[in-house]
Amino acid sequence: MCRNYKSAPLPFMGQKRYFIRDFTEVLEQVEGEIDTVVDLFGGSGLLSHTAKHVLPGCRVVYNDFDRYDQRLAAVEDTNAILMAIKERLTGLEANARLTEQQRADVLRIVEEAERRLGWVDIMTIGRSVLFSGKWVKTLAELRKHTMYNRVKPGGYECGGYLDGLEVVHMDYRELFEQHRDNSRALFVLDPPYLTTECGQYENYWKLTDYLNVLRLLYGTKYVYFTSDKSQIVELCEFMATEYGEAAPMYGATVRKRTNTLNYQAKFNDMMITKL
Repeated sequence: MCRNYKSAPLPFMGQKRYFIRDFTEVLEQVEGEIDTVVDLFGGSGLLSHTAKHVLPGCRVVYNDFDRYDQRLAAVEDTNAILMAIKERLTGLEANARLTEQQRADVLRIVEEAERRLGWVDIMTIGRSVLFSGKWVKTLAELRKHTMYNRVKPGGYECGGYLDGLEVVHMDYRELFEQHRDNSRALFVLDPPYLTTECGQYENYWKLTDYLNVLRLLYGTKYVYFTSDKSQIVELCEFMATEYGEAAPMYGATVRKRTNTLNYQAKFNDMMITKL
């Protein structure tokens, strides 16, 4: 059996590693009852990877709308870039702030690699020179930030991560339509949270899109991820009061995980299931 990853092998904002145990339990509950898992908002692919590991006999469709597979395919180039950066920062204490000259040298290394290769994984590189909470997608964004020595020892390993998955790159609505009539399908929905990072969907993701996603829940088996920051659950509770069984999420099971931002601010991530 291939390696079972407990977190995505390359950095990704919002991966669901803290829900893997709960998600695994749900998958075990439906073993033998489903033949397909459709990960509509695949993100880092961690949920799809987990589904294939727990249910190896099931077809698992990973909608890689963020093109995470491109980053995985470039991991050797990424490791080489990070090794060059690490060598340039030899002797500098971990987490220490880079001087302007060191910062310029890091940018030069990345720029030269981008010219040579045509594309580099800026997001992974950024996580090695920016402090926690800072995410960049382009070289132009990377140039704007103060840098720190956060290059980890050793390189990234991604071997076997996508093994057995059916990887597609398409609009979630189109993918849903392909599988909506399969009564033995389990839909996994981890849409961007309201008021937070929307990934590659940010160019068109609006409130109406959140409401349209709720339409997909009716009459399907699903695992839906959200946060109490999004107010979607509050909306669904209101609709359940008004419309009963016809409302989205009526009769669903909710599991929560509390996240602490600081000593004053907390919020709950939620995994909502109906099987």
